[in-house]
Amino acid sequence: MEILSLTNPWWFSDNWERDDPQLREWKGQKYKWIPGWIKEISVTPFSLNFIVGPRQVGKTTGIKLLIRELINSGFEPRNVTYVNCDLLVDSAELRRILLAIKDREGILILDEVTSVEGWWKVVKGLIDSGILRKFSVIVSGSSTFRLLKYSESFIGRRGKGKDVEVLPLSFPEFHRITGKDFQDYLTLGGFPRSINGDERFSEELILSLDREIARIERSPKIMRAIIHEILRKAPSPLSFSALGKDTGLNHVTAREYAELLEDMFILKIVYHREGSRINFKKEKKFFLRDTAIARAFAMLYGVDVKEEALYEWVVQEHMYRVFGEIYYYKNSYEVDAIADSLKVGVKSGRAHRRYPRGVIVLEKDEIPEFLIKLEKIREGQGPPLP
Repeated sequence: MEILSLTNPWWFSDNWERDDPQLREWKGQKYKWIPGWIKEISVTPFSLNFIVGPRQVGKTTGIKLLIRELINSGFEPRNVTYVNCDLLVDSAELRRILLAIKDREGILILDEVTSVEGWWKVVKGLIDSGILRKFSVIVSGSSTFRLLKYSESFIGRRGKGKDVEVLPLSFPEFHRITGKDFQDYLTLGGFPRSINGDERFSEELILSLDREIARIERSPKIMRAIIHEILRKAPSPLSFSALGKDTGLNHVTAREYAELLEDMFILKIVYHREGSRINFKKEKKFFLRDTAIARAFAMLYGVDVKEEALYEWVVQEHMYRVFGEIYYYKNSYEVDAIADSLKVGVKSGRAHRRYPRGVIVLEKDEIPEFLIKLEKIREGQGPPLP
């Protein structure tokens, strides 16, 4: 099929890397790295791997680097099949493409598969029929809900497959790769293009989110308004009603869009926790998951991102990555980030209020060291924090 000929140049040329748009851009960047997550993918048949992460985070570039690595290590080029699902009209076209390669084997990559409505029915059907049994299937998407919500449909059908999450660089990763400090991280964030000073990045990030939202028949205008309100009111806790009030939305719509943005790795909803009790009705905190996202939308609206919000958001994000959960507490005092048994208050200036025993209070110059300690915990190299 013509589309496969266009998207799989390694079938025909040993010099395909030279003309590949993602690898050409990657090679031209000042700061570049081989992402560690490509090593997590199972390339042994049969496997069904799910790769999820925000738009513009480098999923496609990482996949192309994986393809390069496989071919350079002796993998037969014609046994690596890449399908850019952004180019497909519907699931019927996806089915036709997969049936066209049914006599092959090796690696099958379905990039941005969530662009195709009903993709999972096609993939599930071909797995059940045995057509894909000789493949390691790698599917990627920018939405956990639209990708992983179908995981139950694939119970017993994953083989050796893995779930791989692709996120912007953490501060320790950023520092290790660039040598830059924490203030640079607050300015640049962890996306490859923002780190490399790509002036088009902010606009193209927002436009890619607009397209993603429009594809599922939601309003980019409402999405932007929700993020604007978060920027305006951060880091104060808000109800869904308050989040929607100034944009003329009811709490149901505000919640729907907030959860949609959470699903797309743009923001995180932080619920109130007291002891072991999580209160879903109480006001929530909302944080944007990378400073580059915050600055892109702040630039769009011509507003400043509050310094205190950025410090708090970065700590919340890093704790969430380590522990897989994040909450807050507010009564006579406020704990900005709670995960596992760790309780942290983040202060842009010196804290004047006394906190109970067991709460770590971070001043801004203490945050970088705290994030490095968190990274060591995630890597299993450091002792637990007090």
